Amino acid sequence: MQYDNNFLGKNGFIWFNGVVEDRNDPQKVGRLRVRCLGYHTENKTELPTEDLPWASCVLPVTSSGISGLGGHPFIVEGSWVFGYFRDGNDCQEPIILGTLPGKPIEYGKPSGGFYDPNAREEPNEDKSVYPREINETDINRLAVNNTDLVAASLASRKEARRLTMATADFDSATGADGSTIAASDGTTWNQPDIPYMAVYPYNHVYESESGHIVEYDDSFIIDDNGDRVNHYRVHMRHTSGTSFEWHNNGDHTALNNGDHYNITTGKWQQQIDGNRELTVDGHYKLRVNSEGGTDNHYDIQVGPNANINILVDTGKINLITKQGDVNVNAGGNYNVKVGGNYTMSVAGSRTVTVNGSTTDTTQGAVQHRGSTIDLN
Repeated sequence: MQYDNNFLGKNGFIWFNGVVEDRNDPQKVGRLRVRCLGYHTENKTELPTEDLPWASCVLPVTSSGISGLGGHPFIVEGSWVFGYFRDGNDCQEPIILGTLPGKPIEYGKPSGGFYDPNAREEPNEDKSVYPREINETDINRLAVNNTDLVAASLASRKEARRLTMATADFDSATGADGSTIAASDGTTWNQPDIPYMAVYPYNHVYESESGHIVEYDDSFIIDDNGDRVNHYRVHMRHTSGTSFEWHNNGDHTALNNGDHYNITTGKWQQQIDGNRELTVDGHYKLRVNSEGGTDNHYDIQVGPNANINILVDTGKINLITKQGDVNVNAGGNYNVKVGGNYTMSVAGSRTVTVNGSTTDTTQGAVQHRGSTIDLN
């Protein structure tokens, strides 16, 4: 067998540092155009961005790089990258091995080489989109937690925190028998404090260009007693502000800055070991057994020593069956107090059975009408 030592891996390792100037790969395979320091001029008249060679990216072992499995390259214009030329001294087939974060000291110049060519909107059109800030690290602000450079998303979350939300309030009343119907006073509650207490380098942050954020926070401190205090969190946030967060103690805070649609094709079961309080500022509708199946009942069971309290501030309580009976079984007394008139309309017969005595007290006239009145 004849061996040729001038093949990939044997032809020398020619490496480069460079700046990404284009990521709009027409083949959509994740390639980038890179201006390589020492190989390419900064003069874009002599070497325009569109004449730079396309560089392929090496993906981590968690991405298969085939059939859309795993992730794909996410490197923006203006990023510094490191790599090598797989074609050796020809230097026309760059491979990107990674990015090089730093601490920018100047904004990009869209017209110059080795900068992001995309300009910001007026009046900052003389600056590139990236880097966004200068004189601070390229590491995400949420990971760094510099109190002098607060992440915009964190400031927005703290400002939008909801306070003093009311629960249902049931007022005390006097029953028809003169007894007191106990009140069930409402309370107010606040959205929990934002539990962000990140410590560098333990908060692992991913942020997209538009501001979608994922945090896996493994932060901790050692207190004055030498004990470890964890500040673990998981936080996911849409740029609109919709988010959820799992706190260090296991609490779950979810914010929805829009409509919420939940479609479950199977069953949905919940077990709440504590209390549940629901406040709806709009209407509330519940539909059960929409397809008319059998035994799909709406069951409510209240355990011992608790009441069902319904209070309508202004309005009516309407209970209607289109077909079917209304059954009321009172294990104790049945008390009805009417502030106005009491009208009953019966299309059929009316039967009243009283095992004890009957007492009717009327301040006005009493009228009984019927084809036959039997007082026996």
